[in-house]
Amino acid sequence: MKLRSYLILANTISIAFIILLLLVFFQYMLVTKEQLIWLALATVGAGIVSSGLFFVLVRPLEASVRRIGEGAGRIAAGDLEARVADTGLLEFKQLAEQFNRMGVSLEQSFRQVKAAESAQRELVANMAHDLRTPLASMQSYAEALEDGVIEDETTYRRYLSTIRSETVRLGDLIQDLFELSTLDAGAQQGTAYSPAVAEDVLVELLPRFTLQLEKKSLQLRVLLPEHSLKVYMLERHLQRVLQNMIENAVRHSPHEGIIRIEAEEPSDGFVRFTVTDEGEGVPQQERERIFERFYRLDRSRSREGGGAGLGLSIAKLLVEQYLGQIGVEQANGQGSRFWFTVRKADERSVMPENTRIEVETL
Repeated sequence: MKLRSYLILANTISIAFIILLLLVFFQYMLVTKEQLIWLALATVGAGIVSSGLFFVLVRPLEASVRRIGEGAGRIAAGDLEARVADTGLLEFKQLAEQFNRMGVSLEQSFRQVKAAESAQRELVANMAHDLRTPLASMQSYAEALEDGVIEDETTYRRYLSTIRSETVRLGDLIQDLFELSTLDAGAQQGTAYSPAVAEDVLVELLPRFTLQLEKKSLQLRVLLPEHSLKVYMLERHLQRVLQNMIENAVRHSPHEGIIRIEAEEPSDGFVRFTVTDEGEGVPQQERERIFERFYRLDRSRSREGGGAGLGLSIAKLLVEQYLGQIGVEQANGQGSRFWFTVRKADERSVMPENTRIEVETL
């Protein structure tokens, strides 16, 4: 039943009830016949006027309800940009505002879902390419060795070395993907731990790059404060961030270039780490996207150099979990300066409030 019909029916029942009371009063001689007629006519007239008022006043209510219904129908049909005008009575204005807020929320959620689906498709496509490349290389070299086409010892060992390096590359990619999934899985706050000591992390980390530095005749220069430098970050996470940045610097540095690793203590309570190379640099328009997953400035060169486009995105996730910041800027002269900040640690070993630490599960 429509709202207008419902109100008119209620008004008609009220009139009928009043006339029934008048008949009862006349039956018991409480009113005269003439009074009964006049009262009945007055009641019917008042009912007609009331019905007319109902008809006029209900129209805006019907229009407001109709607008909201049409908006809901458009959203149900897939038009998430549908909105309704917030006109009419106060209650309907509030209802329209709430409806529009709901529409905005649904539209944002839908866009996030679409973006997540697009990112997932891109992730799968990039994973397939990056996994297929080392697998195809290993397969071709293994088939050559299996067929016995390689006779000299030098070539034989070179093929084995290539298979081994591609295996390491594949393992690194799988580890990066696992770490990304772990970082996305969740976080825990207020975890107690021992602060990382920057010099200890670098002493353990830098020997891993000896062969890569010698291969390109690179110089590595480290500049740290004279006193021990402690930061609010798990040691393995600080090592991971620095490792990813140094790997990126080695990959893009020219032969006989210089890589500088520095740490300084501004007055804001944070420690700022920088890794500077003398490579080709990062264009201004690319400096935000370079921290996206699988993003490469030069895709062909990055693939040949072994980069999967995950290292900097992992570094960004780790740094931001510790309430730090990360970025890249133009170095003095040629090259890029990658930097990140981590809160400086005091004598306590408790994570600052609101810090997020990923939890690994076995």
